[in-house]
Amino acid sequence: MNSSQAEKLVERRVTYTLEYEGKFYIIENVPARVNEATGEQFFSPSTVEHLHRTILGQAKPGKVVERPFTTISSRGAK
Repeated sequence: MNSSQAEKLVERRVTYTLEYEGKFYIIENVPARVNEATGEQFFSPSTVEHLHRTILGQAKPGKVVERPFTTISSRGAK
């Protein structure tokens, strides 16, 4: 984007994903401002604080879903 173009940010609800200490976190319905051109997401400080409290176990999540998963080793991939 050149400097003469204005960024257009729109308010949306997004899904936030994170891998932390070997666990995957998927948090739905997170308020964000999203750049329409790039898809980059921006979160308010209070939203970031809430995400951190939830991920660090200081806030109770609405639901927890445990799923098995597997990885493909470099030897198994062709």
